[in-house]
Amino acid sequence: MSKSKRNKAPASAASAPPSSSRQAAAADRLAAGTALRDKVPRHAQRTWKRDSTRVDPLAILRASDKGRVQKLLPVRYGRMLQSPFAFYRGSAAVMAADLAKTPSTGIRVQACGDCHLMNFGGFATPERNILFDINDFDETLPAPWEWDVKRLVASFVLAARSNRLSDGAGRDAAVACAASYRKRLREYSEMSPLERWYARISSTDILEMMPGKRMKDRVEARIAKATSKGGSDLAFPEITEMVAGTISIHDNPPLIFHPGAEELQGEDFLTVAQYNLNAYRESLPNDRRLLLDEYRFVDAALKVVGIGSVGTWCSVSLLMSAANQPLFLQWKQARQSVLEPYAGKSEYAHHGERVVMGQRLMQPATDVFLGWATGKLGHQSYVRQLRDAKIKPLVETFDTEMLTVYAKACGWALARAHAKGGDSTKISGYLGTRDKFDDAMGSFAAAYADQAERDHAALKAAVRAGKIEVLTET
Repeated sequence: MSKSKRNKAPASAASAPPSSSRQAAAADRLAAGTALRDKVPRHAQRTWKRDSTRVDPLAILRASDKGRVQKLLPVRYGRMLQSPFAFYRGSAAVMAADLAKTPSTGIRVQACGDCHLMNFGGFATPERNILFDINDFDETLPAPWEWDVKRLVASFVLAARSNRLSDGAGRDAAVACAASYRKRLREYSEMSPLERWYARISSTDILEMMPGKRMKDRVEARIAKATSKGGSDLAFPEITEMVAGTISIHDNPPLIFHPGAEELQGEDFLTVAQYNLNAYRESLPNDRRLLLDEYRFVDAALKVVGIGSVGTWCSVSLLMSAANQPLFLQWKQARQSVLEPYAGKSEYAHHGERVVMGQRLMQPATDVFLGWATGKLGHQSYVRQLRDAKIKPLVETFDTEMLTVYAKACGWALARAHAKGGDSTKISGYLGTRDKFDDAMGSFAAAYADQAERDHAALKAAVRAGKIEVLTET
């Protein structure tokens, strides 16, 4: 046999250049996504129709009251009563049940689970850079990608109505959000795995999207204020007081308070908090344990946060360094994801770990103190710093132009998160390069916003009938 024949290898996929193999595999997944349009046409995604099998939304909400701090439930319902948008923010469990009945391609991602526009914003990375991204993962679970998109776009129609903007403005924002998601997801699908992993949306990216110098200056000022001090330094004068030479968290019931033994199965709250801190420490890697050990435990209190979380066991712990520099850790009870009855059980037995692992997968960077614990009273929780340079969107001030800009930013962030935890190429194949899916999301958003308004009206009727007690905050 000649040397040339002996060295000649048969052509095969294995011998093809790696880049060619990757391109072929990507083309196959893109084609597979495109083929899904036959099974689930993109225009079918616009549909929302209430049917006779729909469970009473108030029954779903009342079922979720089980295990919550009962005296805080009037606060929860009082906050949800404020507007249809507020109701929507607190009723992720209701929409999860509804989304399970909507068309789906069957492609799963690591989903946020409560993907509305108020759960996005700015935060500081461990390197102290400000990024824009999703910032709430209480309900995270592998689930159909459409569920996050649909919850997000509907929130823009409700926000527009809450701001007394036109329905056209809300629908346009929903369409812009979906279009941004589609276009950015295509970009991420063309990146290498490492490029996707390292991708992030910086404060500079957000500033470049601002409509005009005035809005850009306002956002820059908010970033400067948020980064002028650490989150714990900013929170310290707001929620602490000095009594007889001792620093403690200031009680402001029912929003922040030290619970009594009657609420803690006879236990002393500070003893419980210290036990929980020690249990949480075990979830941290060794370097973070050493960092945590630079601080001593001083005080803790229960703290009401958000809307959907009100009544769950949420608390804040105050720790101090040797030089009396504060560190606030926020504890949030982690319960079963609202998606679990419809998307399947989590692979993590501990729901605090489920939240932490989902957040680490979806976010580009996470808090150095992110961890989890099972508390002395049996509550599963996850832990992070309180308000570490967190920048919340001032949605109530948005006009039509700003709402659309923000919609594009949220669509971008959701695409980045889904690209890290799902098959972005296959989803991109389904979405395509035209606006059919975007228009479908505009229609769905308007139809589901109408549903949220009907559900909010049902809550108002139940309150008027004395079936649900509310506490209105001043």
